[in-house]
Amino acid sequence: MGHREQLMAGAKRCLEERGFARTTSRDIAAAANAPLGTINYHYGSKERLLNAALLESLDEWSEQVRSGSAEAAPAPEAGARVESMWARIIESATTDRPLLVASAEALAQAERATEIRQQLAEAFERSRTALAVDLHGIEDTEEGEVARAVGSVHMALIAGLTQQWLVDPERAPSAREVATGLRRIAQALESDA
Repeated sequence: MGHREQLMAGAKRCLEERGFARTTSRDIAAAANAPLGTINYHYGSKERLLNAALLESLDEWSEQVRSGSAEAAPAPEAGARVESMWARIIESATTDRPLLVASAEALAQAERATEIRQQLAEAFERSRTALAVDLHGIEDTEEGEVARAVGSVHMALIAGLTQQWLVDPERAPSAREVATGLRRIAQALESDA
């Protein structure tokens, strides 16, 4: 493994152990067992390296919660697939808590860092499409507006659910409660139509 890969692994480890805001260049270099100057050589700055490490980690997390574990049988109905995904997200609030906290820190940084904001926005857009396809079989090429709307609602639910579980896990909603609430909201929307 070369310095570039070592730095990426070290940055991911630092995100998990120290968080986004508290990680220094020296922390990354030490975790990567690489010279300090290699950060700028390979990534341009500590911020760019941390952004890349966070986005790569979030992409991996997103794939994991969307697809579930390899041994889990896929649920045939959309409702069951969605509820199963929310259950995995809730579980990840415990198992992947450092990553979720680091992502919240990065969101706060995005207000003043155009590059972070742009990268996160692009990752959100990719996730919208993936969620619509994975959970509902809605292809962006066939029903672009609907796919984006469905994916956007899932993104909002995921963000809200993870925040609630990070802040107050004792009273945060279960996957079943989210599903029950959505069914009730859908009924109300349908009756208003």
